[in-house]
Amino acid sequence: MRLNRILLSAALVVVALVLQVSVLARLQLPGAVPDLTLLVVLGLALVYGHVSGALIGFSAGLLADLAPPADHAVGRYALVLCLIGYLTGLAKPESGRLRSATAPLLAVVIAAVGTTLLYAGVGALVGDTSARQVGLPGLLATAALYDLLLAPFVVPGVMALARRTEIDPLAESASGTGSGKGAYGNWLSSGTGQRLGTGRGGRAGGRIGGQRGGLLGGGRPARVRAARIKGVKRL
Repeated sequence: MRLNRILLSAALVVVALVLQVSVLARLQLPGAVPDLTLLVVLGLALVYGHVSGALIGFSAGLLADLAPPADHAVGRYALVLCLIGYLTGLAKPESGRLRSATAPLLAVVIAAVGTTLLYAGVGALVGDTSARQVGLPGLLATAALYDLLLAPFVVPGVMALARRTEIDPLAESASGTGSGKGAYGNWLSSGTGQRLGTGRGGRAGGRIGGQRGGLLGGGRPARVRAARIKGVKRL
């Protein structure tokens, strides 16, 4: 990952995690807690792709595992967000921009349900049955609802910030090529007085006319004047 991606992702994940732990978790909402960290991972993965999405998801999940008041095994949520970030990154559009808001909202609902199921499944493997006691259907419904309500305020902003850190190599090469052609054209114009795009016959005729005009002096002023109009230097 590039440095600009790392800095932006780290800043967004830390801010989202702090808000989730200090604000959203204290609202005492029924069912699940709104997962702001998940929304940030989704927004970044939709712009950066599956590899960066997996790395960002793992890092964000590991921070969530270590942040108080976490009471589960370290690495449990990191594994879940790593898989979610990877799968979401696979849905990244080739152009880098989404044509409608349906795709990200659908990704939010699928990710919210998938995260809850994966988290409960990994917990069952390590002997944690808290999801069964709370009620898995209620957790799935509330997680999808809360994340869907927060998504329009979080995901578009995260994606816009992520796009600003991306450098378009096609635009750079196009601008670089254009500047090179301009410099090359100016150099030719200043050195020979001949503009790009002149026909082969025009260059040859102008050069011959300029040479004859220089040898004959003022004998044929019309050809000399024509050579000057064409922009060929006299020899």
